Amino acid sequence: MIITKLTGGIGNQMFQYAMARAVAEQNKVDLGIDISWFDRYKNNLTPREYALDDFNISGKLLKTGIFYRILSKLSFLENIRPPQRKYYIKEKQIFHFDPEVFKISGNVYLDGYWQNEKYFKDIEEIIRKEFTLKNPFNKIISGIAEKISETNSVSLHIRRGDYVKDKITNQLHGVCSLDYYLNAINRILEKVSKPSFFIFSDDIEWAKNNLKLNYSTFFISDNLIKDSEELVLMSKCKHNIIANSSFSWWGAWLNQNPQKIVIAPKQWFKDSSIKTDDLIPDSWQRI
Repeated sequence: MIITKLTGGIGNQMFQYAMARAVAEQNKVDLGIDISWFDRYKNNLTPREYALDDFNISGKLLKTGIFYRILSKLSFLENIRPPQRKYYIKEKQIFHFDPEVFKISGNVYLDGYWQNEKYFKDIEEIIRKEFTLKNPFNKIISGIAEKISETNSVSLHIRRGDYVKDKITNQLHGVCSLDYYLNAINRILEKVSKPSFFIFSDDIEWAKNNLKLNYSTFFISDNLIKDSEELVLMSKCKHNIIANSSFSWWGAWLNQNPQKIVIAPKQWFKDSSIKTDDLIPDSWQRI
């Protein structure tokens, strides 16, 4: 069995699942999904819980106990073993594709973020199929989806929340500026006729107060709409403006419009020395 450790929010969990799903598929073995991290995680500013249950994913949910936590403490020993004999693989460098992980075999525990589509590009159709919702939209969300399909729809995601309120998180990530969004909108206007902007945010009041657009605009985020539903609504838009967030990354990646325009921030972290070149697909535009 290939076991993946899930951590973080829904976007992080989707990367961790997709990468492990690809490794399990290559090895023709079962996939285990370790959700024990959520029992231990404590942060009132950024509450986290297992978030993939709404999707049509495969794999068995596990709580692995202390064995793999001990292995994680001894990861320096695992590093000297060849891939074929490892039981525990820790991601070497975030955002950078490591082909060595596809040499593993047997029972292996994967621990990392794995934020690179190269890990699962070969099973893209499987991932797209499994990241569909189990249950149909309700009447209200179906109405939003209909508006999205009838217009030159552009999703625009603003990530604030813990990026603003949590000092440590803010020092790492920062937030995309209002200028970034205005420049991204202008880039869209160069290519898209009569766009309609669908705004998604964890701080929708900030978005309403700061985004005064002279175009058709719909503010979508609501406590009654699940994160998984918002993400799928983003993916149904014809074009996407994303934040420095794995949540909107997935909304754009799952968009199946072959002519889609995706605008992403050039600087993903406040610390510009952190390289994220492998995070953004080549066809997306960075500004």
